[in-house]
Amino acid sequence: MVLSWTRGRVFRRARKGKELNSGGDLEIEIAIPTHFRCPVTLDMMKDPVTVSTGITYDRDSIEKWIESGNRTCPVTKTELTSFEMIPNHAIRRMIQDWCVEHRSYGIERIPTPRIPVTPYEVTDTCTRVLSAAQHGDENKCVELVRKIKAWGKESERNKRCIVVNGAALALANAFNIFSRGVVEKNVVVLDEILGALTWMRPLSEEGRSVLGSVNSIGCMVWFMNGKQLATRQNAALLLKEMRVEALVKCERVFEALVNMVKEPVGSASTKACLSTIFKLVNSSGSNRGVTCERFVELGLVSVLLEVLVDAERGVCEKALGVLDCLCDCKQGVEMAKSNALTLPLVIKKLLRVSELSSSFAVSVLWKICDKTEEGVLIEALQMGVFHKLLVLLQVGCGEGTKEKATELLKLLNGCRSKAECVDSSLDFKHLKKPF
Repeated sequence: MVLSWTRGRVFRRARKGKELNSGGDLEIEIAIPTHFRCPVTLDMMKDPVTVSTGITYDRDSIEKWIESGNRTCPVTKTELTSFEMIPNHAIRRMIQDWCVEHRSYGIERIPTPRIPVTPYEVTDTCTRVLSAAQHGDENKCVELVRKIKAWGKESERNKRCIVVNGAALALANAFNIFSRGVVEKNVVVLDEILGALTWMRPLSEEGRSVLGSVNSIGCMVWFMNGKQLATRQNAALLLKEMRVEALVKCERVFEALVNMVKEPVGSASTKACLSTIFKLVNSSGSNRGVTCERFVELGLVSVLLEVLVDAERGVCEKALGVLDCLCDCKQGVEMAKSNALTLPLVIKKLLRVSELSSSFAVSVLWKICDKTEEGVLIEALQMGVFHKLLVLLQVGCGEGTKEKATELLKLLNGCRSKAECVDSSLDFKHLKKPF
């Protein structure tokens, strides 16, 4: 499609602005020429490309249109015979010239877009990465991985192209190969691959399988125990992708996860570690009980309670979920009962965070409140749990949570005469539903 535009034909609309002090400044509004606008978004194009129907669009807009499953031209409604996009350099230069002419009005010149990476370039580079890894050429592999990362930083389109064309699997194989040696010797290349894999998540099943080797997981754990904060977080995010069967084979995983929660790098890494722990302690495997006991032995109960003191919503939900699972084993219940923070914190989270957090909190209380231990029931009553449970039933909750809350109320009711309940109505202001 051939488009022409005369620079002198710039549509301007001037309207009188408010007088500032004694001046009579006019506020000038510049109208963007129609031919410079993308037909999809109506915004000025930054990377104009022409499709098979001859219509020019902004690259990002038309790519999203096609990726959404559309196979027709948005303007002509005719079927696209090819998905190839040809850069429209003429329109792009005209837009840049127009921006320069109007820079006095605060309009910035659009940068010349980089040429997007092609599927061939990605697959070729991935092949070379694997070849370098198989020959133990760390320097060449680092160079190629950095090239892939540089492509990814240029645009979201490049990231999608890299992921779709199998880069994650190639890098996973390279990571697995280099992790077989001494980690300290290959630390640079392993760190580079780790950083690239984090933005290629979620990994494919094949990718998870490759990275699920004892060597690869051991390498991730090594990085989690390191001093570089960014690398520790990347390792935690990647470890979250691994299957339970692969994780339990590495004994060091448990301690590394607990330490990361205890000494957090950031919210993302804390959530990732808690999600991984929850996956381990909530699995249906025969080793679930042993896994829970191992985490209890490492002091995870007290660590979770410390986290709950001022945790944000996402962290709070995950921490309560893990605590609930740990209370499925005898040691977990005993550890929770012996910690002075358990009842105050768990009761405090009721009705204050989210429905999911409340369901986990009720489950924890249901597991640690025993009719044979009257002291625990009285302490819970003094903290206002009775009123909170009543309100929870009124505002609504899941069937499982409802049953546990009802049982708890029956247990607590028998001790109400021996305890003075505090006023917990201040906590009800966090409710979103009326009651």
